[in-house]
Amino acid sequence: MAKKDKNTAGSAKREFQSYKKPKRKSNTTQQNINIAEIKEDTVIMKDGTLRSVLLVSSINFSLKSENEQNAIIAAYVNFLNTLEFPLQIIIQSRKLNIEAYIKKLEDAEKNQSNDLLRLQIHDYRQYIRELIELGEIMTKRFYVVVPYNPLSDKQKGFFKRSLEVFRAAGVVRLNQERFLKRKRDLSLRLQHIIGSLNSIGVKSIVLDTQSLIELYYNTYNPGIYEKQTLVDLNELKVER
Repeated sequence: MAKKDKNTAGSAKREFQSYKKPKRKSNTTQQNINIAEIKEDTVIMKDGTLRSVLLVSSINFSLKSENEQNAIIAAYVNFLNTLEFPLQIIIQSRKLNIEAYIKKLEDAEKNQSNDLLRLQIHDYRQYIRELIELGEIMTKRFYVVVPYNPLSDKQKGFFKRSLEVFRAAGVVRLNQERFLKRKRDLSLRLQHIIGSLNSIGVKSIVLDTQSLIELYYNTYNPGIYEKQTLVDLNELKVER
């Protein structure tokens, strides 16, 4: 009886050792991001819709007179009332990065022949670095994301809009002709938004492809972005 129990225990042990837990599928960051492609100053989403991003200036509202404040508020309300599509307004705060400026001061210090000026540059450089580190100075940037979804285009019929949405399932296979057509529709929206913001006193520019890549890279990798800068898009070599 004891011999039988010993064999049973050995068999169970071997089965336990041979059992391997199923491997979990690791989800990469790319799989969780809804962006399919960025090209021609436009973000193409995985569902076939498009996005453009505007970098907008800010207004020091508190320094305006009462009449100017009322005019700005009225213009902003009018801007919101004229919208026929959703917008996304983003405020991004980041710690001020002055490494490029510090490097410029270091070069000026090395190339300065006057000992007094060289010493002053050195002291100034140290002062600026300590000020930034102790003060935790932040920079703010303001963005407006303008989307285009064929389903939301009221100028087209319902069936035509629905057909374009179903065709968008191709995602990356969005052909150039259809992309350019949707981009033209998106450009009309951009011009409307830029003009409306300008009436409020807010200047705006459309981010190009390189700026869009850097924006999303910085957003998803804030720690890495400060230590590792991206290569310029024109310098990238893609094997075909």
